[in-house]
Amino acid sequence: MKLFATTAMIACTSFAGAFAQSPEISQATEIFPAGSRASARGPKANFTGSVVVDMLYRNNAHTTNSGALVTFEPGARSAWHTHPAGQILIVTSGAGWVQEEGGEKRRIRPGDVIWTPPGTKHWHGATDKNGMSHIAVSNVKDGKAVDWMEKVTDEQYLD
Repeated sequence: MKLFATTAMIACTSFAGAFAQSPEISQATEIFPAGSRASARGPKANFTGSVVVDMLYRNNAHTTNSGALVTFEPGARSAWHTHPAGQILIVTSGAGWVQEEGGEKRRIRPGDVIWTPPGTKHWHGATDKNGMSHIAVSNVKDGKAVDWMEKVTDEQYLD
């Protein structure tokens, strides 16, 4: 078993080394165990209602995006915002809405994948009757993933 593990490690290291761009790139796979990262409440300045953000990973010298699991209780939503380099949402549970400024509010469900282009003003969150969770993959440009704006009013949300 030890010989197999050592051989597998050498093979993986050799394979990864073939794609390394520079010596600083890690040659080891990292696992961040479930439960090792604390959940955080979505800041009141950026969200309406109860929102929990579970950071999955942050951008670093080797990635150009960050990922988070965001859970909205019924009626909860983000403020209006843009992403300098765009964002992908992957709905994992519940029912929600997404809306671009000046556009129609659209229903989103588990399995839906939403691409928001760079600089597009929008909001997203749960419906008024159902909670919703999504994985947000936010591309980072010049160290920034999001530009927050004003809150979505109740009238805008329910319209």
